[in-house]
Amino acid sequence: MKQESHAYYKALGAHLALLRKSRGMTQAELARAVGVSQQAVFAYELGERRVSVFIMTKLSKVFAIAPEDLMGITKPVRIPKRRLSPRAMRHAERLQALSKTQQRFVVRIIDMLEASNGR
Repeated sequence: MKQESHAYYKALGAHLALLRKSRGMTQAELARAVGVSQQAVFAYELGERRVSVFIMTKLSKVFAIAPEDLMGITKPVRIPKRRLSPRAMRHAERLQALSKTQQRFVVRIIDMLEASNGR
């Protein structure tokens, strides 16, 4: 990979990592959503692997942003850091105390509620 391309994919990877973390996703969860391995997401985020147009399209759908914004063609989108309310913090702490299986179950319920509200 040429140095210029490597710099682009490294910047893209940092952007992907920021988007993923801002949504509270793990690399494994993003990998499942896009249909690649967790190792592929790891390599994308480090800029060591090129992201195909097909995967870029899937990523833009997962993050609900335009592909141009994801690729950095337009100005990068700033994701505001939101502070949680004290009540939300208590809920987050309670969620962290659950087992990983229970956490996934709760997150799936929240995802289903969000999807039903979006109709």
